[in-house]
Amino acid sequence: MTEPEYISLSIDLQHAITPQQAWHYHIIPKQTEGDKRLTLFVAEDKFHSQLADELEMLFGKTIVLEKAANAVIQKTLGKYYRNTNSHATIKQVSSGNVKADDFLPMLISEAKSLGSSDIHIEVYEEKCRVRIRIDGLLIERYTISKTDYPSLINKIKIKANLDISEKRLPQDGRIFFNSDGHKFDIRVSVLPTLHGEKIVLRLLSNDAANIDIERLGFNKRELEDYLEGIRKPHGIILISGPTGSGKTTTLYATLKILNKEKSNIITIEDPIEYTLEGINQVQLKESIGLSFASALRSFLRQDPDVIMLGEIRDGETAQMSIRAALTGHLVLSTIHTNSAWGTISRLSDMGVPPFLLASTLNTTVAQRLLRLLCTECKEEKDFDENQFPKTFLPPRKIQKQFINKGCEHCHYTGFKGRKAIYEVIPIDFELADHIKNNQFSVEEMLRVRNIKTLRDNAFELFEKGMTTIDEIYPILLNTY
Repeated sequence: MTEPEYISLSIDLQHAITPQQAWHYHIIPKQTEGDKRLTLFVAEDKFHSQLADELEMLFGKTIVLEKAANAVIQKTLGKYYRNTNSHATIKQVSSGNVKADDFLPMLISEAKSLGSSDIHIEVYEEKCRVRIRIDGLLIERYTISKTDYPSLINKIKIKANLDISEKRLPQDGRIFFNSDGHKFDIRVSVLPTLHGEKIVLRLLSNDAANIDIERLGFNKRELEDYLEGIRKPHGIILISGPTGSGKTTTLYATLKILNKEKSNIITIEDPIEYTLEGINQVQLKESIGLSFASALRSFLRQDPDVIMLGEIRDGETAQMSIRAALTGHLVLSTIHTNSAWGTISRLSDMGVPPFLLASTLNTTVAQRLLRLLCTECKEEKDFDENQFPKTFLPPRKIQKQFINKGCEHCHYTGFKGRKAIYEVIPIDFELADHIKNNQFSVEEMLRVRNIKTLRDNAFELFEKGMTTIDEIYPILLNTY
């Protein structure tokens, strides 16, 4: 069955009505003529003879109604007027020409209310578009005219204290947003492209109060192993995973546990995504020489108990982290690898001697964020095991699967929310000996220890009908 088409809306037309009005009456704006006339599409099952009169009283202008298929209205509502339970209000722009002063705070408030992590503002030869990332997926929200685009870009650059005359080089900045009850920081990245400047706004949540390590996604065994690792007075805890996999959130949840009156905790981050009372947080500034490595040298003179590095990016930072762990500090950091055990070879490639790794590494963790199927519209179908990668041998037979369909509840993506899966390897004496001897094949040893890999946890999530085969496929490809 073919999915129903939706009605395409420009920015000014979309904001001729509010999301509350759109959902209440099941209406979509078609055409507006200033303050005098408004043409609306209305769902067939919501149309009645008095509806036009009621809407004329509401809007204070002449209303013309045109019937449209219920399915079309529903999909358009889901795309442009996402129904959210958020108590945050979204500021609406006027139905006239969109101004940067009006559109920007509205866009940021809307993205925050919808739980978006990033806003992408992009320019192409024929059009400009705005996309927001929800649950890891980019969704197009607006199109902007080429004439309005420069003023919007300049508005953002001014707010981020960037040079509006510089259009040839990338720029990075920061905006503190305070509007409509929303208070948070925004990291701004400007990149010159073929047709103009592209901007990405990363929405940072300053509130760490709701971060609870027991609700992140660890199973009971993984949580016990992880907590045992962070209770050690010194050594290194490393969390690996790609960008956007939730590594920073796990680190902050760990810091909340370690944040006690008797401990001196210092962090170096890029950017500072959350603020925690009682922790000394430092913002990375490589332009003035404040890198992870240089900050770490200074930290060691500050009598720290716990040091958190946002990321180990190079050999110098890796070496400094080892030195800090050897001198009696607990070091927490992240690194980009495909698996928890892959961290070992990555650090070895950075020039860290294996015997030092073996004596300092407490626990290595890998994590991923998987999108969860929308419970309102997921659909059960037969499963062919040939859909698994050829290199993956499923531990149990799968006959049924759930697929993503899409509805207004999930913005027609078929997914709603994400869940973290983990791979936690505590480094014991036997594993430490393997590290010393450069023996990196440990799959059998992990199996003997009943340590669940990312593949095991991803398969289990799929088996329970919580996600799709496409979502877990890249993880199933991972091997040691």
